[in-house]
Amino acid sequence: MQQAGKHEHWSSKWLFILAAVGSSVGLANIWRFPYTAGENGGGIFVLIYLASVFFLALPLVIGEFMLGRRGQTCPTESLKKIAAESGARPAWVLIGFMGIFSASLILSFYSMIGGETIIYAFHTLTGKFSNIDAQGAAGIADEFNASWLTVLGGHTLFMGITIYISANGISGGLEKAVKYMMPLLFLILIIMVGYAAVTGDFITSLKYLFTPDMQEISANAQRAGHDVQQELYAVAIDAFGQAFFSVSVGATTLMAYGSYLRREESIADAATMIVSADTLVALLAGLAIFPLVFVHNLDPTGGPGLVFVSVPLAFGSMPGGLLIGTGFFVLLAFAAITSSISMLEVPVAWLAEKDNWTRRKAALVSGGVIWVIGLLSVLSLNQLSGFQPLNWAGVSGTFFDLFDYLTSNIMLPITGILTALFIGYVVPESVSCDELQILRDHHWFKIWLFILRTVVPLVLLLVFYNLVF
Repeated sequence: MQQAGKHEHWSSKWLFILAAVGSSVGLANIWRFPYTAGENGGGIFVLIYLASVFFLALPLVIGEFMLGRRGQTCPTESLKKIAAESGARPAWVLIGFMGIFSASLILSFYSMIGGETIIYAFHTLTGKFSNIDAQGAAGIADEFNASWLTVLGGHTLFMGITIYISANGISGGLEKAVKYMMPLLFLILIIMVGYAAVTGDFITSLKYLFTPDMQEISANAQRAGHDVQQELYAVAIDAFGQAFFSVSVGATTLMAYGSYLRREESIADAATMIVSADTLVALLAGLAIFPLVFVHNLDPTGGPGLVFVSVPLAFGSMPGGLLIGTGFFVLLAFAAITSSISMLEVPVAWLAEKDNWTRRKAALVSGGVIWVIGLLSVLSLNQLSGFQPLNWAGVSGTFFDLFDYLTSNIMLPITGILTALFIGYVVPESVSCDELQILRDHHWFKIWLFILRTVVPLVLLLVFYNLVF
């Protein structure tokens, strides 16, 4: 266990990469990417998403790792140190506090969904989805949400696992978890893609995901009452948002992980491998899910229910579906846990290093507070489903809706914009060059700096505007 006041480091480059990939690979990749791609016409969305990941999100990932390693402490203290080194105002530490708030609030409802993946794995293993029809699958999902005890049990179990891993530190907890979970995650995903290729409509899925189809865009535009240009703009904004948030930028989780990175490691190389692996998981998830969707004539634009309703329906009626379906939800649970431990790391690192707490105490206190906040989201699905806390101010939505909206639509884009501006305009170029081990007049450094100074803030501002207004 990490003792108070002692800053650990990753024991190897590959374990750092596995941990950072785990931080990025979460429900946004395996759960959200397929239905978001489905809602946005498939191929064109995927094309814009891929360009956004490597030309927009990757530079910000490099920047977050750079800030973390430069500071060698929790994000708030790292930002304070770098601002002082840069001769800038200490107010930039606000980015770190926004990260603590965002990561904690996201984890409060993320754990509820993570708990659902664990319970669904158990349901699938026990044959609850065998030979079920669409109405039955939807009924099981509704039954799960209606039982506050069941949702609470999943939330508690998931947070308990997350707190236990975090409390054991970097080498004893995080590294051990990702060392086994991440290889198993990739193995299960590859097996699922192979299963989908044999039993599903794989060719249609390949065309759907990788062939830009303006007819799909036109059909979506007609359904939404838009013209084609408006629909393309909406698809691009969704692709930008998915690209940034699927790689975990904006919550300072990567900054926290970067602080444990040794000086001899190349930040740019590690970030490229991490973003590539993260993107590969998203694409493989699409290739695992869409062949089953198409072979069963299910709706690829099924939204969030695509995983918790459509996929159990597909597995329930296929040969070997019980085993493969269980593996799928175990895969989801692994992805959720590796992301959740990175989110918990943000407040844990702050308490452990700023207030000199032991790692175990910091994990128990911060995890306990997040678990309590999560009760509001748990009850939003059932006991408080009709309660809208800000209805008096003209703002609709349950606690869960408000938490999701506040973090995804407001906090993450703003934190991402401020981080890009801090790196681009406040941190001296000499500091960035030193951390990235590159010459100031190198063309790659100039391109990276230009993207952070202009393109990333502009794109995130567009995402923010379209999400909020």
